[in-house]
Amino acid sequence: MLEIKDLYVSYDMMEVLHGISLKVEDEELVSVIGPNGAGKSTLIKTIMGLVKPTSGQIIYNGEDITNVPAHKRASMGIGYVPEGRRVFDKLTVEENLLMGAYELKDKARIQENIKMVYDIFPRLGERKNQLAGSMSGGEQQMLAIGRALMLNPKTILIDEVSMGLMPIMVNTCFDVIKKLNQQGITILVVEQNANKALKVADRGYVLETGNIIISDTAENMRKDDTVKKAYLGG
Repeated sequence: MLEIKDLYVSYDMMEVLHGISLKVEDEELVSVIGPNGAGKSTLIKTIMGLVKPTSGQIIYNGEDITNVPAHKRASMGIGYVPEGRRVFDKLTVEENLLMGAYELKDKARIQENIKMVYDIFPRLGERKNQLAGSMSGGEQQMLAIGRALMLNPKTILIDEVSMGLMPIMVNTCFDVIKKLNQQGITILVVEQNANKALKVADRGYVLETGNIIISDTAENMRKDDTVKKAYLGG
């Protein structure tokens, strides 16, 4: 489904990712964990097309998309939930969802997708006319995920879903991520909260200072002494 081959990324001549390679198979949930500043967000932005790599390849469904613009990646079935949620503060909940459906012309399908989002997040349905900027961080994160679902993506890239959220909302968001994956959506999550990320994942990677240092099943990683000591509080 998604394969990253020998990916290098630099900002202003400073190399941030040093030859990253990873795979996400069809309908798999993969978590990339690591400390702040490891390059996790750079990785996800590069996969989405928001950052241009220095070299390497991004393969999606067998096609090289390394030089494909971000908006075309979205139309190819890749959804994106950005770090910090990035909702449109001055628009209502429903207007934000409509922004996520920008490529759809079928009004009936748009309404079906809005209903789908409200079924997943009933709280958004209750607040559909509320300005997004007046909502809590957890509600905004629900909205960011809902917006990413509006184009019926086959794959979703999620950047630091737990950032700034209360523990109960972190649990809610990870529960939803797991359910979406069980419904057949392929998901790649980059996340500082290693405990939560590895509990829902099939496989995981540890990214440190721009390098993949560990890759294994999520179950094995949770038992790994190095991972436990550095990321799981063990």
